[in-house]
Amino acid sequence: MQSSSLPEIIPVFPLTGIMLLPGMWLPLHIFEPRYRHMIADAVGVAEDSWGGAGKPANNPTAPEPVREDATGVIGMVQPLVPRQDNRPSPEALANPHPEEPELYTVGCVGRIERWERTPDGRYAIALKGVSRFRITGELPLLKGYRRVRASYDEFKGDTLESDPSYDPSRLMAALDCWKRGKSLPMAFGELRKLHGLAALNTLAMSLPLAPVEKQALLEAPTHVEREKLLLELLEMGIEERGETGNVTPPKSN
Repeated sequence: MQSSSLPEIIPVFPLTGIMLLPGMWLPLHIFEPRYRHMIADAVGVAEDSWGGAGKPANNPTAPEPVREDATGVIGMVQPLVPRQDNRPSPEALANPHPEEPELYTVGCVGRIERWERTPDGRYAIALKGVSRFRITGELPLLKGYRRVRASYDEFKGDTLESDPSYDPSRLMAALDCWKRGKSLPMAFGELRKLHGLAALNTLAMSLPLAPVEKQALLEAPTHVEREKLLLELLEMGIEERGETGNVTPPKSN
């Protein structure tokens, strides 16, 4: 999917600490009623449909999308102020007309490649990142979920980004130092099997970093700058443990 074919108006799913990058996969479980509406609208089916991905592997009798105007995409974006979920604060809820939490202006749109509806009405989806976007405006709520106007002009290279020569060895060396006493999203041996930009982007998405750090990684203009920033964050974590005397992490320049 090229950025020129992405819709200007997209539904957004605000989640603190969750980041999607172009070309990467993000599994999500959707249980709030408003976001169940959002997924049903995005894939263009009635809300009692059971699953699909064009041709669902696990349910060959599932219906095809029933609405031709369905875009099949949603945007992932973080609330500007970190919170456990994306609901308004208690103070805002006391207001007769509460406002939704303010969002960062840059997110990433993803295509729903697979989805399945469970018997209790929840959705399990597999989202694949397509392009970052900048929010230029917000529309009224639709069935409780948020929609924004998205501009992709700054990120036209996202759908084309590829660097077969990218070597993640420097990043892996820093991770080897950083991981002591940390909880990794997967076994270090498995992480070392990742190659190219998949290694960089997997770490950027999955390492237990602060929401503001995740946002900075998302907004890095290129993968070169994303690697530089991630190396700096890993080095900071190593230095905070006071191990600089016996650990020499790779430098980012």
